[in-house]
Amino acid sequence: MATVFVGLSGGVDSAVAAAILKQQGHDVTGVFIKIWQPEFIECTWREDRLDAMRVAATLGIPLREVDFSEEYKREVVENMIADYARGITPNPDVVCNRAIKFGQFAMWARENGAEYVATGHYARLRQGSGGQARVELLRGADRNKDQSYFLYVLTQENLTRTLFPIGELTKHQVRSLAKKFRLPNAEKPDSQGICFLGDVTMDEFLARFIPLERGVVLDMTGTIIGEHQGAALYTVGQRHGFMARSSEEKAREHYVVATDTRANTVTVSPNRSDAARKEVALEHVYWIEPQQLPLTADAQARYREAPVRVRVEERAEKMSAIFFEPHIAAPGQSLVLYEGERCLGGGIIC
Repeated sequence: MATVFVGLSGGVDSAVAAAILKQQGHDVTGVFIKIWQPEFIECTWREDRLDAMRVAATLGIPLREVDFSEEYKREVVENMIADYARGITPNPDVVCNRAIKFGQFAMWARENGAEYVATGHYARLRQGSGGQARVELLRGADRNKDQSYFLYVLTQENLTRTLFPIGELTKHQVRSLAKKFRLPNAEKPDSQGICFLGDVTMDEFLARFIPLERGVVLDMTGTIIGEHQGAALYTVGQRHGFMARSSEEKAREHYVVATDTRANTVTVSPNRSDAARKEVALEHVYWIEPQQLPLTADAQARYREAPVRVRVEERAEKMSAIFFEPHIAAPGQSLVLYEGERCLGGGIIC
């Protein structure tokens, strides 16, 4: 059996992950990871830490705490704010996994004697076949909770030292096990949205850090049809969310086609297809296993959306993804590639 450090967030998923590992006979230590939270948001981490302490006490495992507040603020929050300011919509959960959970935490865990780290992610790992066998990242068994989309940045070094104990389970089964193990947070609601925001909306948060001014909304001909609250708050493909000037425009649904933070304009169209793109460039590309290009695969440009077919190829030292059918792909989001249940990797949409 192995020495495993489990990231205990205070939620039910990580609690059940720890319980399963202990039941399997591993030497389990729970670790509460403290991250940055702005002063103007009601503190939630103390309550989460208390829940993690209760879980550890119930399971009879030690609980340690590590503070990555500064690293989280620098790597996740500041980069996220900078991206919004330049008009793209980032995915902080992906950055958190790469930089914090499987970066700073995994390194700290190894330095403190852990052979593996474990989390409550809904994803699975499988040992590949052949002489150069590598660990494969698979979708979670519960397709409604599958979190492989956020894990495409993991390296082979990460995957060989990681365990996902609940990846084979559905959320219903996790809840049932939580009751079976008599965990104190068995009925705790799932967290929603980005962890450090609490009950504050992203718009309210960004207004504290980015100068936001009202600007004009344009239709596809460049005609002004309304006003917005600040171009940085809008995402390609987003529906409505602005103040239309005429009753006719108010009655129609509109989709964001483009944003320009320098000119502080948002362009919209009543046709959702106008927001779709045939091809996107990718940057910061990660491959879980080396891939031969060009490559045809399934792709997700957003979490939980239905996969679509793409062809990925390299052009003039740049990676491009060509959709078989035009698709909405917002700059800053991740395009994650799959072959069936196997996650191949992905990159950031330009």
